[in-house]
Amino acid sequence: MRHIISLLVENESGALSRISGLFSARGYNIESLTVATTEDQTLSRMTIITVGSDRIIEQISKQLNKLVDVVKLQDFTEGNFIEREMMFVKVRAEGDSQRAEVKRLSDIFRARIIDVTDTTFCIELTGSGDKLDAYIRSMHENNIIEVVRSGSMGILRGEKALTL
Repeated sequence: MRHIISLLVENESGALSRISGLFSARGYNIESLTVATTEDQTLSRMTIITVGSDRIIEQISKQLNKLVDVVKLQDFTEGNFIEREMMFVKVRAEGDSQRAEVKRLSDIFRARIIDVTDTTFCIELTGSGDKLDAYIRSMHENNIIEVVRSGSMGILRGEKALTL
């Protein structure tokens, strides 16, 4: 089962290395990882997407909680949360018909064209991983030059929050 684990960690060098090392040392895969500082410059928020049984995720959580760098941990999978990912896609856009088709698809998916050259468009798209995958599938493979994805981020709905 897919799990979204959100962590508050000390914003210090080596924290990311120790956390990712914990996963690799035990043979667990990280599907997605995002990290950035929070409103408190001494803390970073880390979102990890991993796959495993409830027993494996419980083991991971226990091991993460033992790390000095980890201040707080929450598995979002059980609760009510919002998940989003951002993607940049650079595509060939040569000729009026090809440019019009890229614009049409971008409008359908509520994507934004953020850079335009004579031969390319750079598109920004935010949404669920499934939405981003669908956009890529709808683009002709030979039109895609490059894809950059941020990895998933999540936040709990309502009053609940991952705070100190």
